[in-house]
Amino acid sequence: MDKKRISSEWIGQAAKATGWEAALSRRGFLKLSGCALAGLAFLNLGEAYGENTPLVILESAQGVLLADPTRCVACGRCELACTEFNDGRAQPSLARIKIARTVNFGPTGPTGGQAMHGDWGDGLVIQGVCRQCPHPVPCATACPQNAIVADPQTGARVVDAAQCVGCRLCQQACPWGMIAFDEQAGVAAKCTLCQGRPKCVEACPAAALRYVPWRDLTRDGAPTRPTLSVVPPETAKTCLDCHAPAGTRPAK
Repeated sequence: MDKKRISSEWIGQAAKATGWEAALSRRGFLKLSGCALAGLAFLNLGEAYGENTPLVILESAQGVLLADPTRCVACGRCELACTEFNDGRAQPSLARIKIARTVNFGPTGPTGGQAMHGDWGDGLVIQGVCRQCPHPVPCATACPQNAIVADPQTGARVVDAAQCVGCRLCQQACPWGMIAFDEQAGVAAKCTLCQGRPKCVEACPAAALRYVPWRDLTRDGAPTRPTLSVVPPETAKTCLDCHAPAGTRPAK
């Protein structure tokens, strides 16, 4: 079997899709990112792996949070409930669900123009929720310590605090900016689904959040920011054992 390679043409397309307009050679790109991109599933580049959708290696979570912006009243109770349960303190900035950042201008910030949400736009508060991504999971792929794993009870992608070294590469990798960082503990934090009973759902007075059986939400809407993540070479090599560029997969 021929060794699988990522073509320079595909790398250029990936760089352009992520907002990196500069032309990158294959050698230069590999040096920069360790020969892999996290979050390709969110950039409509699944075909680059040789199939229409990525291979499923890590089982999906049992459930996922579903948000209804038309019901959200921006009270922030979900953020408080999240941190009280997971961290033992009321600290909205550490919440795994994001409300405060979208109240005024929406996910795109004050440059959203006529499409701007929030109080200064059309009034919608777009809740930021972890999408419990299918394989390849961007934050887990970017972690050099393999500190983001699937919870055995819920399948949620969670941070193993004992393994996390606080490098924040997972924050860079998440296309929706859903990774929090605990400055006090020096580790990353993300949605744990609260052992299958999300406290944000229970705390919401407007029924703007639901916990539903898992579905792929990564295809709903666009990422909030371009992402070009550094991936450890060891992880990249493992990925290349399963994924091949379009048109290069050997015939069965």
